[in-house]
Amino acid sequence: MSNVTGNLVSPVTLILAGIILILFSASCVDPETITVRGTTNVVVVDGVITNLAELMNIQLNRSKSDPLSGRIGVTPISNATVEIIVDSSQVIYAHETQPGNYQLPANFKGQVGHAYQLHVWLLDKTEYVSTQQIMPATPPIQNVYTQFNPKSLALTPLSGFFIAGHDLFIDSHDPADQHNYYRWDWTLYERQYYCKSCYKGVYSVNNIIPHTYKDQHYYVSGTDQYEDCFTPVNYQDYGQPPFHNEDWTYDYLCRTQCWEIIHNYSLNIFDDLYSNGGLIGRRKVGQIPFYQHDPALVDIRQSGLTADAYRYYKLFADQTQNTGSLVDTPPTLLPGNIHNVAQPTELIVGYFTASAVSLRHQWLDRKDTSGIPYGETDPAGPHKNVGDDLFYALNLRRPNLEPQPPYFQEEPKVFIWGGPPRVPTAVCSTRDNTKTPYKPEGWRD
Repeated sequence: MSNVTGNLVSPVTLILAGIILILFSASCVDPETITVRGTTNVVVVDGVITNLAELMNIQLNRSKSDPLSGRIGVTPISNATVEIIVDSSQVIYAHETQPGNYQLPANFKGQVGHAYQLHVWLLDKTEYVSTQQIMPATPPIQNVYTQFNPKSLALTPLSGFFIAGHDLFIDSHDPADQHNYYRWDWTLYERQYYCKSCYKGVYSVNNIIPHTYKDQHYYVSGTDQYEDCFTPVNYQDYGQPPFHNEDWTYDYLCRTQCWEIIHNYSLNIFDDLYSNGGLIGRRKVGQIPFYQHDPALVDIRQSGLTADAYRYYKLFADQTQNTGSLVDTPPTLLPGNIHNVAQPTELIVGYFTASAVSLRHQWLDRKDTSGIPYGETDPAGPHKNVGDDLFYALNLRRPNLEPQPPYFQEEPKVFIWGGPPRVPTAVCSTRDNTKTPYKPEGWRD
């Protein structure tokens, strides 16, 4: 159940990459869909315009197979020109904040009834454009209910047991004078005490000066801010400290307050065709894992979808969430609403849409729980430090801290001369959209 780290890649993008992997050697004759044969090289686009005062991003990635191994990887598409055209006249530009992630201006938000269209130029002048999306309205969420369920959700098949959690339900009154389509999502905020993990390296507050060493034992710190993992490279320089090639990971405590951000990774959509104008009563919209005893906050979003967006997500959900048996139809890549202007036959995966959103904050005090949380199932025994339960739940291992000086029993794998005293704390970075140092709205201290 751990969330994904790395570049800003949305859950939809990750699921699409998985489908591409399944299809790498598959074939299908359905003329309504496009399948992948041979070498895979597919552009994946994901973006939603909402009516909330929030940061909005357009994500551009390329799902591509390695020509030798055939393994599928998701690579961000950088240096593109990304703009949103509002009502066929106003142009809103997005700027790249991380590779493949293009952020719209902070003061921009959509409006119900207005039209939005995505326009993208890659560095090689390839031009992509989406269909025009008119933002539909959505009614407010009226009530939210939580219920602890000791068998709320299953982990991966390898784990072999169920994990407890809170089931989330909402009430909302569907308008009678229109055909509505809905999507529900949730975001979980948990207090986080570990802000960085460095694989085969150590955390460095300042930059490390290249090819500069001291006493054949230390790498040398500069004075420029770095705040990231330093992973040595075996340059075989004279005087370079001993190079350790074995696997290790050091974990670093947060310097300031921090919250882990965990998103849902499934699609929950609804068509009011047979319940138009009625109460959407106790609709199940989420299953929140029981990671630890500490309280947590959940944001619940009810989004209005256009008819075309609903049909796309419905096919998407059918292929990604309703497969697994021998009689199931193998998944196929579904082209979205974005096309290559010069080459319309190119497969572009993903969907750009505009959705009005009703947002509710729900506090989970977890006083109604029973049994032990997932973070306390460590076979090695109970954890002693605050934050260790959540760390184990997300990483399936205990934190491994860099040894503290003076080094009587164990030395670190890498020594740094200069800079702040060892061991440093790590910043709570928003870089990969999995953590935030800013207290979420609705959080209770």
